[in-house]
Amino acid sequence: MPTILITTDYLTPGDEVDAYLTGLGFITRHDPMRGMRTAEQLVTALDGVTGALVANEPMTAEVLGRAPQLRAVVRTGVGYDSVDVAAASRLGISVSNLPGVNANAVAEYTIGLLLVQARNLGGTAAGVAAGRWPRRDGFELRGKTLGIIGRGAVAQRVRPLAEAFGLNVPEGLPLEELLRVSDFVSIHTALTDRTWHLIDAAALATMKPTAHLINTARGGIVDENALADAVRTGRIAGAALDVTETEPLPAGSVLRGIDGITVFSHMAGQTAEARRDAGMKGARELVAALAGHPAHALGGPR
Repeated sequence: MPTILITTDYLTPGDEVDAYLTGLGFITRHDPMRGMRTAEQLVTALDGVTGALVANEPMTAEVLGRAPQLRAVVRTGVGYDSVDVAAASRLGISVSNLPGVNANAVAEYTIGLLLVQARNLGGTAAGVAAGRWPRRDGFELRGKTLGIIGRGAVAQRVRPLAEAFGLNVPEGLPLEELLRVSDFVSIHTALTDRTWHLIDAAALATMKPTAHLINTARGGIVDENALADAVRTGRIAGAALDVTETEPLPAGSVLRGIDGITVFSHMAGQTAEARRDAGMKGARELVAALAGHPAHALGGPR
């Protein structure tokens, strides 16, 4: 029977997804991604596999080319920059993502990060844990301007939540103008060649010195060296990042140890509701892809 590799760490043997797939006659192999995985380890995990439900593994042309039985890959999330879709297409491998599957979770989390920055929640908690009793003033969201970069499902969910807090959310502004007028800038766009380091030193210099950057999209959209320098020197006030260029965050990252920068562990989409939805939708998409009719194919055979 066909073997399905499952690397998404919250999907486990015997769960709802596993029962669904095994009930259809598939053999499941769980090999959760926790931390970094080498190409060789991934090739080994894909040995004999027909379909894969994957996290953020680097599904490169080399890896895909060494998985001769692989016919379909489904990302249990929205971003698919970790998969070489063009190479997969050349090899006859269908690749799908799950657009909008965790939009509500990410939108709520984004508002949480706005509050973290506005009220210095991270720094205050760290100070108390260290034996101090910090009492630094924060500021309210009401009346401030939130600039949203992106127009997808998450961006659309963030807008009404932000407006409920009294934030102004301008629409249709060119990026430079959006950066110039915003008190918060929140990134909700895909990582592509066009958006790589979209927020660079020049972009950061355009922002208000009191502004904060929020990123729940992909780490590569922000030039981390430029961001670290901008916050350290006061060109902007701070940043809350759920994603970084390298994950987990390296011990020597330039983002560490800078007052005003708070880094989280890529958790924006990780709610019980979003996980269940992503798991089951991913499993159904994989079954459909293996049958030749995926709903969300990105470039493979249709």
